[in-house]
Amino acid sequence: MKHKLLLATRNHGKVIEFQRILEAIAPGEIKLISLDSFPNLGDVEETGSSFQENALLKATQMSKATGLAAIADDSGICIDALGGAPGIYSARWAGVHGNDQANNEKVLDQLKDVTAEERGAHFTCVAALALPDGRTHTEEGRFLGEILNSPMGENGFGYDPIFKPRGFEISCAQMSPEQKDSLSHRGKALRALAPHAIELLNSLR
Repeated sequence: MKHKLLLATRNHGKVIEFQRILEAIAPGEIKLISLDSFPNLGDVEETGSSFQENALLKATQMSKATGLAAIADDSGICIDALGGAPGIYSARWAGVHGNDQANNEKVLDQLKDVTAEERGAHFTCVAALALPDGRTHTEEGRFLGEILNSPMGENGFGYDPIFKPRGFEISCAQMSPEQKDSLSHRGKALRALAPHAIELLNSLR
C-alpha cells in the first residue's frame, strides 16, 4: 500500500518531477498528493535564510495545516561570478516569482562580460519531510556545471536552458527527464531522503 505524502507546492513542473523521481526510487511506495487538492490553503511564505529553512517551513506548515505527512524542497542556482546569487532567491531573481524567462534573461545579462572560464555554477536542493507528530528529516543534493551564453533546449523548467552540467556539452533542457533525474540536485536529494521517509512513514502506522 502506498504512503500518502503531500507535496507542498503548486509548481506543476516540480510535481511531475517529484513523482517521476520517487517512483523510480521506490516503486509503489509513495503516492503524492498535490497542494492543488487543498485550494483553500495559501502558499507558505519563504522567509528562511537558507534552502534548508525554507524547505522545512513549507513542509512543516503544510503538514500542520492538513494533518498529513508533507514533503517540500527549496532549490536554486548559485553562480560563482555573482557571489553565489541568485541562491535562495532564484525564483524571484527577476522580481517576478516564477517568471523563468525573466530570471534567465537577468542571469545572462549579469554575466554578459564574464568569460567562459568564470561561468561556474551549481544547483542546490534541500528536500524536507515533516510528519504530523513534528518529526522532520532533510537531505541536500548538488548539481555542478556552468552557465551558457544563451538558452539551449526546451525540456525542463527554471534555469535548465542556461545550465550545462559538468562533463556534458548540452544543457539540462536538452536532456531526457530520466537523464536529468540521475544527475540533478533534486534527484540526489530525493534519493537520499527516500529511505528515511519510508522508515518514518512506516512508523506512523
